[in-house]
Amino acid sequence: MALIVQKFGGTSVGTVERIEQVAEKVKKFREGGDDIVVVVSAMSGETNRLIDLAKQISDQPVPRELDVMVSTGEQVTIALLAMALIKRGVPAVSYTGNQVRILTDSAHTKARILQIDGQRIQRDIKAGRVVVVAGFQGVDEKGNITTLGRGGSDTTGVALAAALKADECQIYTDVDGVYTTDPRVVAKAQRLDKITFEEMLEMASLGSKVLQIRAVEFAGKYSVPLRVLHSFQEGPGTLITLDEEESMEQPIISGIAFNRDEAKLTIRGVPDTPGVAFKILGPISAANVEVDMIVQNVAHDNTTDFTFTVHRNDYNNALQVLQGIAAEMGAREVIGDTDIAKVSIVGVGMRSHAGVASRMFEALAKENINIQMISTSEIKVSVVIEEKYLELAVRALHTAFELDAPAGNTAE
Repeated sequence: MALIVQKFGGTSVGTVERIEQVAEKVKKFREGGDDIVVVVSAMSGETNRLIDLAKQISDQPVPRELDVMVSTGEQVTIALLAMALIKRGVPAVSYTGNQVRILTDSAHTKARILQIDGQRIQRDIKAGRVVVVAGFQGVDEKGNITTLGRGGSDTTGVALAAALKADECQIYTDVDGVYTTDPRVVAKAQRLDKITFEEMLEMASLGSKVLQIRAVEFAGKYSVPLRVLHSFQEGPGTLITLDEEESMEQPIISGIAFNRDEAKLTIRGVPDTPGVAFKILGPISAANVEVDMIVQNVAHDNTTDFTFTVHRNDYNNALQVLQGIAAEMGAREVIGDTDIAKVSIVGVGMRSHAGVASRMFEALAKENINIQMISTSEIKVSVVIEEKYLELAVRALHTAFELDAPAGNTAE
């Protein structure tokens, strides 16, 4: 008998019929003798609907109240799934994040999990029940409802698996595994049988929507066996593993990640003095805006131009903060660009192969795609380009690094 945490995303529970299908799948695992904890998202489109309602009241809803509102989406799903299981003769009970006591910090709309009290769940498991938990949400130490940010149900699933010392965490979604890139962009993308936590962490942080980055961080930190599977198709999925020996035989590049949700900000003509980076990025960080790529150029007149990227949702907030900084520092101007995208190549094979970056730049140059910013690490190279060239760039890189599936074996 194994303890398995299964997470089902919004499309997997998008209708009552699909919730019934999930109940059938859970029942089969339960009949096989496994103990099951299920984490679910809100029904597909429900979170967007709730956010739209909030924005009809205010363009910038108060984060605390927004969390109270959007957390109701998962509450509907857990109750429906528990009902569907009970109807099938499977004892089940549903819990919100607050009822489980998933303790988070107080950063509304993007909270981080601090601790999980698994005692209540453990008691239900011992009593033979399937426990259905609302993903994406928790509670801070003052009792305020919090949410974990988009994709937060993945984090809930993996964090619960770690807290309960589960044998496996299965992430069920609308794809049958992790691909070399998005099959909707590259028809010749291939499903990976295995990928390392390190590579998956980079893929998630660089824009791959299969798993949320914090979910991968939790899985790697606590060595939680993690598998990505299709909700309604049988198959092995993709195993995310710590096994470095397996990775030694992988290609140089395992995948191409991309992110359309990027925006670029530049402050020009800042005095080139010690501490200038902190003077710029300190207030940005204080505004709870995460900075991604950074480039600084010193001019001949002892001033510097400082460019960085942020998530597009944070652009207006960051721009306002940066304009205030510019006024204080006597900067020449602040400019922004929301028509950019980030494309990245990822692979542990880079460590033992030279010339990977130049091969990437050559492939983009052949397509006449200009590179605006570059960032590198041991196992990834990222570039910022104009958004209109994104899909062309991804296809060119996928071919250049020999990731295309053989003829007749393309993703459907």
